[in-house]
Amino acid sequence: MPLFPARLAFADDGTPWSEAFEDVYHSAHGALGQVQHVFLAGNDLPQRWKGRERFVILETGFGLGLNFLATWAAWRADAQRSTRLHFVSCELHPFTREDLVTLHARWPELAPLATELQARWPVLAPGLQRLHLDGGRVTLTLYFGDARDGLGQLTLRADAIYLDGFSPARNPELWSEHIYSQLARLSAPGATVATWSVAGHVRKGLRNAGFVLEKSPGFRGKRQMLRGRLNVAVPPETAPHRHALIIGAGIAGCSVAERLAARGWRIDLIDAAAGPGQGASGNHAGVLRPLPSLDDNRMSRLTRAGSLYGWQMIARLRRDGFAPRAEACGVLHVARDNAQEGKMRKAVEALGLPSTHLRYVEAKEAAAIAGCAVRHGGWFFGDSGWVQPPSLCRALLDSASASAPLHTHLGAQVDRIVHVAEHWEAIAADGSRIAAAPTLILAAGTGIRSFPQANTLPVVSARGQVSLLPAKASSPPRVVVCCGGYISPEIDGLRCAGATFAVDDDDPTLRPADHAENLAKLESMLPGAAQGFEAAKLAGRVGFRPASPDRLPMVGALDVGRKLFALSGFGARGLVWSMLVAEHLASQLEGDPLPLERDLADAIRAGRFEATST
Repeated sequence: MPLFPARLAFADDGTPWSEAFEDVYHSAHGALGQVQHVFLAGNDLPQRWKGRERFVILETGFGLGLNFLATWAAWRADAQRSTRLHFVSCELHPFTREDLVTLHARWPELAPLATELQARWPVLAPGLQRLHLDGGRVTLTLYFGDARDGLGQLTLRADAIYLDGFSPARNPELWSEHIYSQLARLSAPGATVATWSVAGHVRKGLRNAGFVLEKSPGFRGKRQMLRGRLNVAVPPETAPHRHALIIGAGIAGCSVAERLAARGWRIDLIDAAAGPGQGASGNHAGVLRPLPSLDDNRMSRLTRAGSLYGWQMIARLRRDGFAPRAEACGVLHVARDNAQEGKMRKAVEALGLPSTHLRYVEAKEAAAIAGCAVRHGGWFFGDSGWVQPPSLCRALLDSASASAPLHTHLGAQVDRIVHVAEHWEAIAADGSRIAAAPTLILAAGTGIRSFPQANTLPVVSARGQVSLLPAKASSPPRVVVCCGGYISPEIDGLRCAGATFAVDDDDPTLRPADHAENLAKLESMLPGAAQGFEAAKLAGRVGFRPASPDRLPMVGALDVGRKLFALSGFGARGLVWSMLVAEHLASQLEGDPLPLERDLADAIRAGRFEATST
């Protein structure tokens, strides 16, 4: 369902007001006091996060973000705070960034944190979105949509729960047996819950879900509030052995190296090439954008999530001084014909996404955006664009080495992998050991097929040829244009046009016939743009991409007990998916809340083909 942002409104006393639920967002007696009394003190915070490696808070309604900001401020002020803080929240009607700026101005004491949150505030699109704040020490995971659906899509173990929302009389769906059972499912042993409501059906529902409850004095205008605890023994906190061996230094391998290093993992990274991003990730420019559908299917949701997270990661790398070459210049996806134009228009209307992210443009406007003639209208992604993959790989590794020990073994060819004494060893053809670690991640592109331990993955090799077209600076098109292929803007005097896609074709040489195919795609997108180029004289590049039967990536465990994992099956969308699924795998290895909905996580699970392969 499309999202409908909250409308900025106020009650007669100036308290922020929800027109949808006809209720206030916080107590008229003081918003920060309510947070500190009900949710922080009600969950025995900050005491309970002291000395912990990770502390996870789950909230049922994000609202103004005040609970989060106040919790973040309390966490920062505590010298004995947990190493990392995860805050996960649902919101059916999120505010726009502009409205948050207006609302947060009421609490100047939170201004530095509010400003950072506002700067990172995501596109208001349905589903999970993850923000890394405070130098990566604080992670905010937001589910935009109905909490009744969102809680069921989460994978986490909450240490504390903020049961917050509009009053049960105004929003009964949030105070239901279904919600309480989901909260119990998502709770860590010994988890606590706090809420300002002491309604009888709330107490009954939480008790039925397994929480032991007590009433305590409420905040100012309320006589009582409710506190509870999941009565399960709390095991001692354990940490994984944070050392991983990664085979493959393309975007996938470099992304997971960076995501694990950010969590303090020591990394050994191996690649046969002399530098990162030299295989399928070696193109002059790639496209980072989503692929919508009328029904917002899994491909649509995954590409949207991957694109949004990818651009967020690129922005973070730039802020940290590790700037990859990339530009969110916009991506224009023109229709093939009149029939597809109609379908694309309907998809935009059905999805209801912000126009800054996706809008339908008629042919005239599409031509103005591109700066040259087009045959049809189509989609315009205003926040998408091109990325130079090798530069992204280098930036990711620079970021990783700034966070934790990173040892690269470039120019090293792995002949085989063996598991010895709870460690994986990468062995060269001469029998020497290249590197070893307790955890092994195979991100070796099509090379993953050479390892028998990964033979359950139905990886196929897809040959892709890109054509490099000489171009003058600032010449059109000024944005990336797609339609069965793509053409980039001018980058260092060249444009990328492509790409072909041929399964089980191992020819590494440039072929004039493939250049001709790319030129034909270009001509269909931009009439006249292919004139003056001779296929036989063009430069280009050939890469081999690992593809899966269902066109979705294959991510996760191949052997949980022996700590063997894979990142593969990206096909032509390695740039779109690698950064997000790297965060997903790193979260799995750490036991962090996952950044993907449960159905999407299941759709990309590496082991999903095992039953059909036997």
